[in-house]
Amino acid sequence: MKTIDELLAEGVAGQRVFVRADLNVPLAGTTITDDGRIRAVQPTVARLAEAGARVIVASHLGRPKGAPDPAFSLAPAAARLGELLGTDVAFAADTVGESAKAVVTALADGQVAVLENLRFNPGETSKDDAERGAFADQLAGLADLYVGDGFGAVHRKHASVYDLPARLPHAAGYLIATEVGVLKKLTDDVKRPYAVVLGGAKVSDKLGVIDHLLEKADRILIGGGMVFTFLKAQGHETGSSLLQEDQIPVVQEYLRRADERGVEFVLPVDVLVAPEFPDLGTKAPAHPTTVAADAIPAGQMGLDIGPETGRLYASKLADAETVFWNGPMGVFEHPDYAEGTKAVAQALVDSPGFSVVGGGDSAAAVRILGFDEKAFGHISTGGGASLEYLEGKTLPGLAALED
Repeated sequence: MKTIDELLAEGVAGQRVFVRADLNVPLAGTTITDDGRIRAVQPTVARLAEAGARVIVASHLGRPKGAPDPAFSLAPAAARLGELLGTDVAFAADTVGESAKAVVTALADGQVAVLENLRFNPGETSKDDAERGAFADQLAGLADLYVGDGFGAVHRKHASVYDLPARLPHAAGYLIATEVGVLKKLTDDVKRPYAVVLGGAKVSDKLGVIDHLLEKADRILIGGGMVFTFLKAQGHETGSSLLQEDQIPVVQEYLRRADERGVEFVLPVDVLVAPEFPDLGTKAPAHPTTVAADAIPAGQMGLDIGPETGRLYASKLADAETVFWNGPMGVFEHPDYAEGTKAVAQALVDSPGFSVVGGGDSAAAVRILGFDEKAFGHISTGGGASLEYLEGKTLPGLAALED
């Protein structure tokens, strides 16, 4: 695929450059609680503006169901991008309507504008090729060139990700080039031992990547809500913990395959439990109890890996040359259930190998828990995209950028 540097070498001064970014940041009202994705695209936007392009930044935010919804406005993200760039950023109140046209028309060389949430238009996410293509045609009318830099969305066959690049000369931005380069280190010529840490709520979300990594990884460590399906598959009681009973046969097959292939599958030896899910609003004390992972009492739910497991997982990561981590170990948003996730993050910091934090909640956890981002090899901006890449799937947004 063409790089942004190649595009810049051809000259972009005076050209309207549509940058498909990923500004899908978490919000508390209108306050951004983690601006990592905005900071990740800032270098691409800044370089284009410096080269005299008229930069049009577009993104989705949340799931507004194809209609305007103030709760999902990109206005806060546009303001934060302006702060990072150190310049005023214009904001269009729609995607392809009168406001967007007026804002784009008013851009001078080197100026930047942000369009309103692309998902306010049903054509962005439509499964109908014609409807999606019609929206892409309207977006193409705003620009001369396309730069794909929203890695967190490249696994989606959406108008601005998949259809629009076919309508304009296109290139990959710095973020996408970096993300793909990192992921190749996890799939091609991997340095070993190769350890994978998987967490999060549902095992069904990770089945594809587990299946693929059983052929590549040396160790797979499991945490988060998904771990209780694994424990149940081993015949242990899990109390009222999150459980996907329909996935137990699949999990049992994975455990069998891991044993057959010599892949070390590591499960918790202790967990933190409580009678109910914690209050994340007030973060009131939860008073959890630590129990053996194979002895969770009835009426108790597991909400984090225990301290002994934290030490065990750290030992399994200590000599790893390559580590991929996706998914927190517990309900890290509550201080009483953050220690397991902290233990894994610290183990990655201490590991001499190349560590990749695979986006989503893991990336948010690293920042929220106060870790220095530079202490990790790479923090991805795309959890779902990273997982699908590691599954060996073709990602529509990357395929669209290929020449």
